[in-house]
Amino acid sequence: MNKQRDNGVIRPETLGDHAAIHEVNRLAFGEEGEARLIAALRDGGYVRVSLVAEEAGRVVGHILFSDLSIVTPQGVVEALSLAPLAVVPDCQRQGIGSALVREGLRACTEAGHRIVLVVGHPEFYPRFDFTAQSAERLLSPYAGPAFMALELAPGALEGVEGEVRYPPPFGDL
Repeated sequence: MNKQRDNGVIRPETLGDHAAIHEVNRLAFGEEGEARLIAALRDGGYVRVSLVAEEAGRVVGHILFSDLSIVTPQGVVEALSLAPLAVVPDCQRQGIGSALVREGLRACTEAGHRIVLVVGHPEFYPRFDFTAQSAERLLSPYAGPAFMALELAPGALEGVEGEVRYPPPFGDL
């Protein structure tokens, strides 16, 4: 599943990409927290979709989707967390992050996932149909306008009300 872009490709991460992904996240966030989160999510078996953006053989962007649970009175509803999304600073504002989100959501849908939650910029994620309103009935440590949800399957959030539980590595951020 390699998706060609005008000046690069978006593809699933490989074992050989781990150091480059670490560096992309370190550069994008200016510290090691997200890079350590990715490694811990991988080690814990929580990763469901992980894609890289590559240009001229260089990994310049990365997106990760990992397991997330919504605990409701009726039981657990499985979902995904989109976190982190990173693009190296010298390649930002060129559409790479948007391409990663679009391709990542497509891959998640193809894999049968139904719900994605994100904590991110309220100006950026709504262009992919994420809304804070969709997440209003979900209790989360990250509540507010930056906490948004997206249904990959129509009606997936209908009647879902409960507590969002991130995997343990998120607690170390």
